[in-house]
Amino acid sequence: QVQLVESGGGLIQGGDSLRLSCTTSGRTSGLYHMGWFRLAPGKEREFVAAITLNGVRTIYADSVKGRFTISRDNAKNTVYLQMSNVKPEDTAVYYCAAGVRFGFAGSGYDYWGQGTQVTVSS
Repeated sequence: QVQLVESGGGLIQGGDSLRLSCTTSGRTSGLYHMGWFRLAPGKEREFVAAITLNGVRTIYADSVKGRFTISRDNAKNTVYLQMSNVKPEDTAVYYCAAGVRFGFAGSGYDYWGQGTQVTVSS
């Protein structure tokens, strides 16, 4: 069983930066593609970014492209989401996910974290 734990969320002002972390348990280094998703009140879950198991390829939602960066450190079993120039519409619970299929579809990921809240004030 793979467990994911997100951290780094909080309350920030528009235009600020924040880095989210997701650490996986067990010997999972480099075994899974990783993704970040978010869920805002009254909205459906939204894909944010994903990275292949070896970190070579990344994809982003258009809404965050150029502002967010996903990366991973397999030696630390950790994936990051660097958020820059945040906007109030980025307010959501952010979830990381691990899976054997790379892409933007949530259904392709097998394991999910519990989420971390990010709130952006205007």
